[in-house]
Amino acid sequence: MMGTEPKLSGWGRTAVPGREIRSEQLETITRDATLSRGLGRSYGDSSLPAPQVDRVVGTTLADRILSFDPATGVLRVEAGLALAEMNRLFLPRGFFTPVTPGTKYVTLGGMVASDVHGKNHHVEGTIGRHVTRLKLRVADGRIIECSREHEPELFFATLGGLGLTGHVLEVELKLARIPSPWIYQEKFRIPSLDKFLVALKQSGKEWPMTVGWLDTVARGSALGRGILYCGRWAEPHEAPAHLPRTRPAPTVPFDLPSGLLNRFTMSLFNAVIYRQPVGRAIVDPNTYFYPLDILQRWNRIYGARGVAQHQSVIPNETAAATLTSMIEALREMSAASFLTVIKDCGEQGEGLLSFPRPGMSMALDIPINDNIQAVIDRLNELVIAGGGRIYLTKDGFTRRDHLLAMDDRIPAFLDVIKRWDPQGKIRSAQSERLFGKR
Repeated sequence: MMGTEPKLSGWGRTAVPGREIRSEQLETITRDATLSRGLGRSYGDSSLPAPQVDRVVGTTLADRILSFDPATGVLRVEAGLALAEMNRLFLPRGFFTPVTPGTKYVTLGGMVASDVHGKNHHVEGTIGRHVTRLKLRVADGRIIECSREHEPELFFATLGGLGLTGHVLEVELKLARIPSPWIYQEKFRIPSLDKFLVALKQSGKEWPMTVGWLDTVARGSALGRGILYCGRWAEPHEAPAHLPRTRPAPTVPFDLPSGLLNRFTMSLFNAVIYRQPVGRAIVDPNTYFYPLDILQRWNRIYGARGVAQHQSVIPNETAAATLTSMIEALREMSAASFLTVIKDCGEQGEGLLSFPRPGMSMALDIPINDNIQAVIDRLNELVIAGGGRIYLTKDGFTRRDHLLAMDDRIPAFLDVIKRWDPQGKIRSAQSERLFGKR
């Protein structure tokens, strides 16, 4: 429509005024820019421009592969390369990303900025563990190569630093060598949350990849029931001789009515998922790692108001009680999670603000309505009481005082940011919401 102000949004559908500047020459367009973003898959406002900022850099045209050593698996790419493209190129060659989030539609720069984790976190940690070097444009205009040995403060602050240390231009990481391009998967039906947590912890001793889906609408003894997915790369003698076939993903064509997802319809959906067949199978990596990517624009299912994802990690000692209280809080506040994912996290990442720590991570997808702020406030109060913290890449509603109460690393991170960006040039909608305008 003529005269409509351009807007940018995150995956949760939160939108703010702004537009992207894109070019293959990432070094050129990052001069004087306040923020870079990739494919916009962060749910909240971490990849959105700050107020009164009308332009940000979009990195997706800067997607070249710069070098690859098949002997070591070390790959260097421009930050705008999409994980989907990297997988397409390297899976047939016997390599795969060492850590993957739940969607392949992210850039390598975005993976670094979020220090993403995956189903193998209890074994392989976050993506940052496998990153060897980064090339950044920092706030004063300099272009700096950083690593664990050179400018380590900048390197570790950038891993999970939400793009606030500067513009990621290039990423160097070590890919994992895989025995076949197929996944050996086993699914288990678990009847309750308490049993699920035990099964998830036990399965992590036997399987390199584990994840669970929870029914957070069921009540009584069935609260927290779900399906546990365990996997490993299939050995050549177990796998089909051919490569997995790429199937076109249909697109959700329009926004569904915002009220369509409610506790009743979600209970029906969860009952169907809980009764799915379980057992062993050989599946392709897209099926195992990226089940939601079978639908393009699946966030339209939540309607025009969108979805808030609340992902937390709770220490093992308090996980059972805290996660139970969080699920019960949703019911008490007439809210519900359409899709709930639970994972067992291993050691804390190297990044200064890396999200995972030892404990249980639960991600809740909550349709946005007029009560969403109160719902997030209540969930965060329970996270604080349980000694946990939230994943800022997914957040769009947390209050600053809640964040400071749950994460004592924030002051140290802000000190690093101030040293590298004393004028507060690099910023986002989220950074101003949580840390104030510097």
